Amino acid sequence: MGGLYLGEERFTPVDLPAYCSRVGYDGPREPTLEVLRELHRLHPASIPFEALDVFLGEDVAIDPEAVDAKLLAGRRGGYCFEQNSLFLRALRSLGFRADPLIARSRWRRPLHEVAVRTHMAVRVRLEAGDWLADVGFGACMLSAPLRLEMGRVQETRHEPARLTEVDGELRLERLLGGIWTPICDLVPAPQTYADIAAANWLIANHPASAFRRHLVMSRTRDDVRHVLVDARLTIRRPGVPVEHRMLGADAFERCLREDFGLPFLERWRPALAALASPASR
Repeated sequence: MGGLYLGEERFTPVDLPAYCSRVGYDGPREPTLEVLRELHRLHPASIPFEALDVFLGEDVAIDPEAVDAKLLAGRRGGYCFEQNSLFLRALRSLGFRADPLIARSRWRRPLHEVAVRTHMAVRVRLEAGDWLADVGFGACMLSAPLRLEMGRVQETRHEPARLTEVDGELRLERLLGGIWTPICDLVPAPQTYADIAAANWLIANHPASAFRRHLVMSRTRDDVRHVLVDARLTIRRPGVPVEHRMLGADAFERCLREDFGLPFLERWRPALAALASPASR
């Protein structure tokens, strides 16, 4: 039987001036570790993780034209396939050797549970070694690339991280509350566009997708991380107790504009009002 054909593999360069303006980068444009680190810091601070389209039952396209129109021109955020495909294209446009990876999320689920591989990350190859880049893991976003070195504890601007090998895959863990917590299991081999596109379609459209059942957003800056799940806003600052707020209908617009840096679209208002905390209405 014939398989599903999704088109030829191709690389579409990103508009570098538009990308650099969007993330606030004005440094050198060359494939060095210093540039990688700075872009990895700026990207999740400027382009928030958000799965609003999935929550509203809308399509999520990850072709370059759609991603650029939404995340660059439209100043929206996106989820992992949008974020990391844009980051991958930006890195390649700067001359980096970078490839897409696919992963199985382990976030907040028991290790015996076999989840579908529906997360994308990026492997970056430098002369000094390979690095893991991931600007698309919502609630536990990396703020720095990680050296692909097993067992080494690596500091970031938020929680420390490490990689371990498990059954031929790379498990990313973060130190949360003193406990090493599994985030995802990465397949180390580069993936094709067809595989990435299929995984994107599944997480955007399957009824069991958490993004269809819950509103999920996050923004990670140097000194603070905001995470929104439905009407519950969590604010984490290094060295400061975690803060939680329940949002009422009137607070969503301010939150999306000020905390997440998003434009507010009127078509979102009914769905957000329905999510609002009853105690805040």
